Amino acid sequence: MRIVVVNNFFPPRPGGSSHLSESLARGYAAAGHDVLVVTAAYQDAPAYEERDGLRIVRLPAVMLPQTRLAVSFDISFATRPSLPRRLRRLLDDFRPDVIHQHGQFFDLTWATSRYARKRGVPVLLSVHTRLENPAARYAKVFRWLDALLVKPFMRLSRPRVVVMDVLMQEYIESRYRGAHAGLAPIPVGVDPEWVLGGNGQRVRDRHDLGDAPVILSVGHVIPLRDRVALVEALPAVLAVVPDAKLLVCGHVYYHLFLERARALGVEHAVVAVGKVAKSEIPDYLAAATVESHEQGIGLGTATLEAMAAGVPVVAPARPDNFPGIALRDGENVLLCPPGDVAGLADRLVRALTDPALAKQVGVNGQALVHAHFTLDRVLDRHLAVLTELAAARVARPR
Repeated sequence: MRIVVVNNFFPPRPGGSSHLSESLARGYAAAGHDVLVVTAAYQDAPAYEERDGLRIVRLPAVMLPQTRLAVSFDISFATRPSLPRRLRRLLDDFRPDVIHQHGQFFDLTWATSRYARKRGVPVLLSVHTRLENPAARYAKVFRWLDALLVKPFMRLSRPRVVVMDVLMQEYIESRYRGAHAGLAPIPVGVDPEWVLGGNGQRVRDRHDLGDAPVILSVGHVIPLRDRVALVEALPAVLAVVPDAKLLVCGHVYYHLFLERARALGVEHAVVAVGKVAKSEIPDYLAAATVESHEQGIGLGTATLEAMAAGVPVVAPARPDNFPGIALRDGENVLLCPPGDVAGLADRLVRALTDPALAKQVGVNGQALVHAHFTLDRVLDRHLAVLTELAAARVARPR
């Protein structure tokens, strides 16, 4: 097959969807398919690059301001008068059998949806982030954007939509009903090997952690993953484990958790290290006693990578987060209901004070990742859907 992978986010830009789209693209190429990556320019990354069997084209882009409306992300915006013409030439020359889009609210997704409609190319769309915001005024704006901007573009290409978890499924069914050609349940995939072998002492020395128990929290801090619940759980945690530290590893786009820490008098226990290179993540995982970062919106890549490293995970999430894959509190993860700060504190204390429990949860979580979430398994499921879409196009009367 000739597969186009589209994502405004692509390495060297960090982020979960960025790294997943790269891993899948490399997997498609390794399986013998021709792969073209279309993405937005980022910093000094080359406009054209060939590596790992991929052809990567980075189109000129400007960075949108980091605002609450943009979910505090630095989003690259590639739309300009020349984009449709340049994209048409690029894709016509490549002659794609199928397009795999990442992110429903990116302009490159919308532009390739127009192309797919005109050329009759089938589309698979991975929705990584829900257009939601805890602030009511922004939530209304996002609903409006979904209804009047995102959904009409989805209707153009009528993509098959990848469902990564149950919350995303509910969101897609609610917001985009009638605008897609069905759902493909495929969980997020991770490489369970690259997170191993880190040097935890290096991180402990760098941040003066000593032998303190470490609650690691991996991922960018945005309104949807604000770390406020973790900070609000800290007083109860510190009452039992007074030397515990909350180590937040990711770019801080949203500072409310730091303000809350000062108000609660636990600022001394919070260490926000900022953005960290992917190559250093194994060191931070090796330094962790426990990991917790998703705040009531499901489990994502960072959580699964922590589990793959054997780190016990405390998660405010539903047991049915992954359809057909059982999460069991106290067995392969420590679960509490989303929004339950007392429950979050209780699970953190259990992980910090019961080494035998923490070790067993870490071992079982690692086994769960190997059974269901490895890139090989997820890649095979993506390729099965892409093959089906491409075959249907060939069989369709012209």
